Amino acid sequence: MSVSVSLGAMQDAGFPMGGEPSVAIDLVDTVMLAVDPSVDLLEDRAATWWKLQEARLPGGETPPGVAVRRLRGAIRSAFEARIEGRAPSASAVEDLNSFAASVPSSPRLEVGPEGLRAATRWHPEYGGNAKLAAIACEAVLLLSDPDRAARLRHCANPRCSMIFLAENSRRVWCTANICGNRARVARHQRRQRPAKQG
Repeated sequence: MSVSVSLGAMQDAGFPMGGEPSVAIDLVDTVMLAVDPSVDLLEDRAATWWKLQEARLPGGETPPGVAVRRLRGAIRSAFEARIEGRAPSASAVEDLNSFAASVPSSPRLEVGPEGLRAATRWHPEYGGNAKLAAIACEAVLLLSDPDRAARLRHCANPRCSMIFLAENSRRVWCTANICGNRARVARHQRRQRPAKQG
């Protein structure tokens, strides 16, 4: 789907990161691992997150939390492996493939005001959750596209665990208004300190 959610809408809802080109990346960024203890942002705001992602996903029931966490863990594991230049674990690959195959889909031709367009019809009548299957499929397609997968990045802030898809090679922060701003402030403060007397 070509619809996206804005970073501003995600941040207004209490998610520091979001609005990436892939819902799979947005899902991975719903857990903050660089803090102790880690913070699962879906714990208190799951309904809000699913509502924000609604236009990007097939209809149907909101998936159970345990399944969401399992898929999120598999995607994060596979994304981190790609970023670090190593093969993903067999269990992460198996989980991704299982979720992707849990709800069959078929192409569908639709007639709209702008002419013909291809759409995807999900078949939840065969079991599984269409939302999770669609997210897993996105992750599989992203990881299997060498050009896009090469643009997966960790935020340059060592105190941040967010992952993003770098649209350009200059992007190093998950968000300019949080981690990027913190880096600019720290750089400014270092320049303002008087030189140590020796």
